[in-house]
Amino acid sequence: YSILPTSTQYSRNAMFAGLMPAEIDKLFPDIWLNDEEDGGKNMHEEELLRRQHTRSGRKESLAYVKVIHNRDGKRVLENINNYLQSDLVVMVYNFVDILSHARTEMEMMKELAEDEKAYRSLTISWFENSPLFEILQLIASKNIPVVITTDHGCIRVQNPIKIIGDKNTTTNIRYKQGRNLNYNPKEVFEITDPLKVYLPKTNISSTYVFSIENDFFVYPNNLNHFVKYYKNTFQHGGISLEEMLIPVATLIPNA
Repeated sequence: YSILPTSTQYSRNAMFAGLMPAEIDKLFPDIWLNDEEDGGKNMHEEELLRRQHTRSGRKESLAYVKVIHNRDGKRVLENINNYLQSDLVVMVYNFVDILSHARTEMEMMKELAEDEKAYRSLTISWFENSPLFEILQLIASKNIPVVITTDHGCIRVQNPIKIIGDKNTTTNIRYKQGRNLNYNPKEVFEITDPLKVYLPKTNISSTYVFSIENDFFVYPNNLNHFVKYYKNTFQHGGISLEEMLIPVATLIPNA
């Protein structure tokens, strides 16, 4: 399972740290940024991973690599033998997350990935022609097992839910974190005591509110604009089976 929010800054950091977000915030305040703080929220994944590695008493050598652009993938492919000198290689491949954001912002991508079936088809087409496929084939040829998983899924949103918050409220449309949030509690899942579920509490009245199923949050101001822009896009951060249930696959090369 993923954790709430099903957002990269929470779920992936928690995965690499082996800790819940509030625990990371308490133990490692130097490398944790809350929603309202400026800066990249996933800039310290390797550090969190290495601290967990040390804390767990692991002695194996560890390599971490992050692929954001296609050129990064090609660079990993060119240097794969160097990475494989380590006992454990952890690779973050960001494509699917990037695809979902691009589909929101680019009209052409909306047409190419009109629904879930088309979205999967586009992902498969990319994968079969990507450096990642070549990397996996090369690893298989060396008889090395691979574990594949993710930190969260996504869902195609359809139903707008009104919410009101101040300027410091998070911008994610599947969950909101802030104070003095105004919403219909019957339409959302709310957490009014964040520390009880191991989420950071940035002020005395911090509340987390999550959209469920295929809902998404909109502000009454510019309501029609936001509904038109976000409806039928793939989003994450809230509560649905598609976001919460995540695959874990162990691939063992054929003998």
